Amino acid sequence: MLGRRGLLRGAALGAAAPLLPPATATAAASTSTTASPSASASASASASASLRWLGTSGWRIDVDDRTVLFDPYLTRFKTGLFDGAFRTDTELSTDPELVREHIGAPELVLVSHSHWDHIADVPYIAKSTGARVVGTETTYHLLVAFDVDPGQISVVKGGEVLDFGGITVEVAASLHSRNNKYSYFAPGTLTTPPAALPRTIADLPEGDTLAFQVTAGNGGPSMFLMGASDFSERAVQGLRPDLAMVAVPSSTATHRYASRLLRALGGPDVVVPVHWDNFEEPLGEPPRRDPSMDLDGFLAQVHRESPASRIAVPDYRTVYGGDMRPRS
Repeated sequence: MLGRRGLLRGAALGAAAPLLPPATATAAASTSTTASPSASASASASASASLRWLGTSGWRIDVDDRTVLFDPYLTRFKTGLFDGAFRTDTELSTDPELVREHIGAPELVLVSHSHWDHIADVPYIAKSTGARVVGTETTYHLLVAFDVDPGQISVVKGGEVLDFGGITVEVAASLHSRNNKYSYFAPGTLTTPPAALPRTIADLPEGDTLAFQVTAGNGGPSMFLMGASDFSERAVQGLRPDLAMVAVPSSTATHRYASRLLRALGGPDVVVPVHWDNFEEPLGEPPRRDPSMDLDGFLAQVHRESPASRIAVPDYRTVYGGDMRPRS
């Protein structure tokens, strides 16, 4: 029976992994690295930024009183993905109270691609807050099908540098991760709204993938955000983010993933592994590892390939500063 990445990326599910002790893992990862001079230079700018991991690849970024969300999947409904009984006909659902608990008053919602674990809560967020959504043409057509105002959605393809009045968003064309068979769940794109309202997770195609770099203020911390563990090397070359939120791979289908990515990004000050958690468990609990993921092995690769980068393993319940250190 194929597991979580066997369906989205391809590795087999094993027995449930133990809880990751976030503070211990973060401390252990951080002790083997040193902060670069540019991290210190951005310390004052980072004071006004805070970050919260929303699980999977999702983030809430607060810059003073402004909020940006990336891939906010919060309802985390059960699909059977983590117990070996994946149901592609699982119906989409949103828990409004749970979503409101985590999102604040977002001004922007950035969407990497249209799989359910990235977009399922976005229609509710867009309609209830009026936030502008930035994503692919497929994301646009899906949201319009869910009655989101088309004028509220910005379609991007990669290469755009958007100025939102002090928050800069650079868009990079990207790629979805590949499984051991060099494929992935629900490929496809939309050029028109779907004929019927999407009802199940199988009704949400990937629809191309994007990465984003968000820079807070004038010279504030820059954050590279990716929603899947593959990328276009040429598209991200030279971005040089302060923080890189890097999706953890589960297969070796992408050639030298960690080394090529970290080199293209110019050796980020801080590397933050994401998309390694069981995203069907509550956000109120410590993150539980996706049992198909070798998080420790990936962290070792990062340290080997970019020894000057500090590694910060995030926890759902912690608020971080713009340098990805926990705030007291």
